[in-house]
Formats: sequence, structure tokens, C-alpha cells
Amino acid sequence: MSLRINDVAPDFTAESTQGTINFHEWIGDGWAILCSHPKDFTPVCTTELGYMAGLQPEFEKRNCKILGIQSSTAR
Repeated sequence: MSLRINDVAPDFTAESTQGTINFHEWIGDGWAILCSHPKDFTPVCTTELGYMAGLQPEFEKRNCKILGIQSSTAR
């Protein structure tokens, strides 16, 4: 399965640093950027996610949440 920009991502439940989340509920009535990686995060992925986390206040102003997930952690 591949997703493209503006596709609706499948719903899932995952353990996060914010506790258990249900993806579609977690998004609420805003927007979300989902950064998904099929295996362990690499140094490049970690750097990119860290940079995105630093921009979080700007995304929050625009009613947008950021989520980074390894597909092995989704159920």
C-alpha cells in the first residue's frame, strides 16, 4: 500500500510519548503530518524528526500535529 499527499492514512492505535493514541481521534479536526518509517529509525530519520519537532510551535499555530512512527510499533 502506498499513500500520496492528501490521501487519508489508515487509522491505527499506537503507544506514543503522549500515551496510547488512536490516529484519527488524535488528529481531531485539524491536520497531521505522518512521518512513517518501515524499520528502525536511522540517523537521517532522527535528524529530520528532530528538526520537525523544533518547528512544532509553527505547526501548532496552523492546527497541524506531527507524528513520527515506526511501522513495527503500529497495531
